[in-house]
Amino acid sequence: MALNYSSDPNKCNERRTLETGSPMMSAVMFSTGAAGNIIALVLLDLRRRRRGSSLFQILLTALVVTDLLGTVSVSPIVLASYAWNRTLVSMSSGDEVCKYFGFSMAFFSLSTLSVLCAMAIERCVSIGSPYFYERHFNKHCGHIALALIYVACFLFCVSPFAGYGSYVQYCPGTWCFLNMHPLSDRAAKVYNGLYASFMLIMISVTVGCNVTVMYCLVKMHRRHNAQRNRGPQQTGIRRRSLSEEVEHLLLMSFITVVFILCSSPIVLRVYINLGRMEEYHAGDLPALRLLSLNSIINPWVFIILRPSVQRFIWRKLPCRPHKSKLSPGMALTVQPTAATKGPPGPLLNQAGDR
Repeated sequence: MALNYSSDPNKCNERRTLETGSPMMSAVMFSTGAAGNIIALVLLDLRRRRRGSSLFQILLTALVVTDLLGTVSVSPIVLASYAWNRTLVSMSSGDEVCKYFGFSMAFFSLSTLSVLCAMAIERCVSIGSPYFYERHFNKHCGHIALALIYVACFLFCVSPFAGYGSYVQYCPGTWCFLNMHPLSDRAAKVYNGLYASFMLIMISVTVGCNVTVMYCLVKMHRRHNAQRNRGPQQTGIRRRSLSEEVEHLLLMSFITVVFILCSSPIVLRVYINLGRMEEYHAGDLPALRLLSLNSIINPWVFIILRPSVQRFIWRKLPCRPHKSKLSPGMALTVQPTAATKGPPGPLLNQAGDR
């Protein structure tokens, strides 16, 4: 009879052989995730060749690359575990494989959310303070931000190797992650609390920025309609494509929803287990599986919601608004004020590339 892992969780940490499970699900997840990320990278490259790169495109490419690396860094190990009928702790003499797997899960989940948060902040500043954005945000800033994100996530996730927290094996022996049941280990509890808190803060910032962008877009749309009713527009004003901003917002919103659904269970498990005095593993495996699904779903969200598909869906809607309302290709005019006027040239005409 197969072992009930939920009722006998302590045997999972040191188990050497697999007794249950099938590699089919892991194989499907690996192939789907890898294929989706590769297709997304190809589409991003084609868009870059056609229209050039922007700060948003750089961050989006980094998100897809992070998801791809997260998929290829752990899924082959799971397939090898099933093929050899050996758990992760038994695949090396000193649990190196298990620790590597746990580090990869923690690092890529934290990095993905950090890049997603950076994308939300970039959109928020771009819409809310366009002139400040044009003067102070550029592609070089994006490269610096990405470097800081990856370095910070690496240093944080490597801390268990220095004794702050630990990576342990979970049932059925093909998963390793942070020890979410440290019990009496105070340092591990603090580390787990920091990990969950960082993720919760970034989720909150991402959602807050997206809500702010939605509010700003509504205000911009109303201002555009008010200017239209006053007559012809003045010349020499800065134009912004509202439809492109809506496309970015839709993509960001769906990716954010996917990440919240995939990462919230593991955050809740960490918080709940901080107050437990005994181990309870019933919800560990579903939470870990949801966390790994994020890197698989993200690229397909981008593929389905890329601008050309959004415009096609919009054209097919039977009740879409009149052209005078929000529609793809509509340009929104923003009247510069004396406080925000700037010199002509690239400073005032880069909005279309985002």
